[in-house]
Amino acid sequence: MRSRLGPAALVVALGLGGCGGGDTSDQPRIFGDRATTSDRGGEPPALTLRQSIGQHFVFAYSGLRPPEALERRIARGEAAGVVLFSRNVRSTAQVRATVTRLQRIERPAAVDTPLLVMVDQEGGTVRRIPGAPAASAAQTGNADAARRNGAAAARTLRAAGVTVDFAPVADVARPGAALEREGRTYGRDAATVAQRAGAFAEGLRDGGVESVLKHYPGFGAATINTDDGAARVDLPLSALRRIDAAPYAKLKPRAVMLSTAIYPRVDPRPAAFARRWVTGELRGRLKFGGVAVTDDLQAAAVASFGTPSQLAFYALRAGVDLPLFAQTYEAGARAAAGLEQAVRSGALPRKALDASTARVLTWRTAIAKGAG
Repeated sequence: MRSRLGPAALVVALGLGGCGGGDTSDQPRIFGDRATTSDRGGEPPALTLRQSIGQHFVFAYSGLRPPEALERRIARGEAAGVVLFSRNVRSTAQVRATVTRLQRIERPAAVDTPLLVMVDQEGGTVRRIPGAPAASAAQTGNADAARRNGAAAARTLRAAGVTVDFAPVADVARPGAALEREGRTYGRDAATVAQRAGAFAEGLRDGGVESVLKHYPGFGAATINTDDGAARVDLPLSALRRIDAAPYAKLKPRAVMLSTAIYPRVDPRPAAFARRWVTGELRGRLKFGGVAVTDDLQAAAVASFGTPSQLAFYALRAGVDLPLFAQTYEAGARAAAGLEQAVRSGALPRKALDASTARVLTWRTAIAKGAG
């Protein structure tokens, strides 16, 4: 039977603290309801609570034109960016025009950094923007080919104004794996996967596009895609560490996508909601200091775990930075409102939120510099 985190679990969670984090010279310093800044040059400007929460959301939407509510949210500085799917794409030129319009929206100085523009562009059948790479991971025979595919993906995405690719897949396939059937895995051994996934990521980075490795702690043994239903990976922690997490340990990515599968021998919750996985294993054991994003929280795998507000709360409490609602703008908006209530009530410690906000803003700044 699948474990569920319902309203009762949310009440219990009110007493649990989140992960903390110190400030560095290039991170925003956020205290109380507004950030405090000094008159010293170079000090980052202030963020309101809603702006800080907004840095944890990249918003999806339907159709070719972003809703006015999203554009107003961007103008208030309450969005980190957007995530695009085939439903938002008619052509590269159309996407470029849309992205340009969004990037030109005047925003408060506190968050006047280019928006994140994210897509899935793995290659093969998983391509949101028309164009390269035509080859899937399964059709990629060596690291050189993977690097060329990453570079080709970067050219396609840069032409459309996209700055972040939810790729490559770093899952180590097992017999019967759903992702292997879909042609989305590089192989069945960790060394091959790490080599080819790392090469694809290098090709992206060299072309000015940020990569997001997925799906930590490893989705290569799941026999069902989380888009289609609840997925369980019944492997011991020792195997998950030795095989499935190996590409992440070797490649040391700046951004990682968390799986929404359940790993019952480790934690009864989906990995994206499990502090044991996000804060303990990823941030603790692997020393990951980058941005963690969930897989789609509107997917079938987590449909019964709660409302958008609850799901976003579970994710941030676990140590995630970006809870992803990939189907509708409204779900992301409801989740953001719920997080505001969680912070004001004390259920989500402000210190944890601020540390996460700093990671996202630092990442956005690094991406903007790299794309220049």
